[in-house]
Amino acid sequence: MFGKAVCAICAVALVAGCKAQPAANQANAVIPSAETGNAASAAAPLSHDQALALMKQRHDHMEAFGDETKKVHNALQTSSPDVNAIRQSAAKIAELAPKLVSWFPAGTGADVGKTRAKAEIWQKPEDFALKGQDFETAANQFKVAADRGDLSQINTTFAALGKSCKACHDLYRAPEKH
Repeated sequence: MFGKAVCAICAVALVAGCKAQPAANQANAVIPSAETGNAASAAAPLSHDQALALMKQRHDHMEAFGDETKKVHNALQTSSPDVNAIRQSAAKIAELAPKLVSWFPAGTGADVGKTRAKAEIWQKPEDFALKGQDFETAANQFKVAADRGDLSQINTTFAALGKSCKACHDLYRAPEKH
């Protein structure tokens, strides 16, 4: 039951994370890129249009995380979960997870457009990158469990995935304004 509660919290948090809220001005720090393995340089700033396009892409990907998480949560609430549907969602989450940190280069904060991303992302890039790695690890473990089809492991690793979401959201996502 605890795992399902964490799953529900994660699903709600992921979807809510994409709603807009202005935040404090961001710092021009360096964020490691998960796609290139290099740092996204503050010396090569994005144009306003590039930043807005990347922020939309980030929003869409975060929505995808939320959608897939909701599907899994809903499947696990049934008396006979659809393991194939869970596998598909786990695969999508694991596919996107390594790219997460790269969606937050300098110049894509609240001073550019609508986002709930806090300035701390750019002020504490090493910690943010570690949170991203933790999420990627949890996503991969969840995918392995889903591929095996063991519902006990699926529940356990899905709860761990939710905890990794919350660990990052607690520090790096501003609360939703109503």
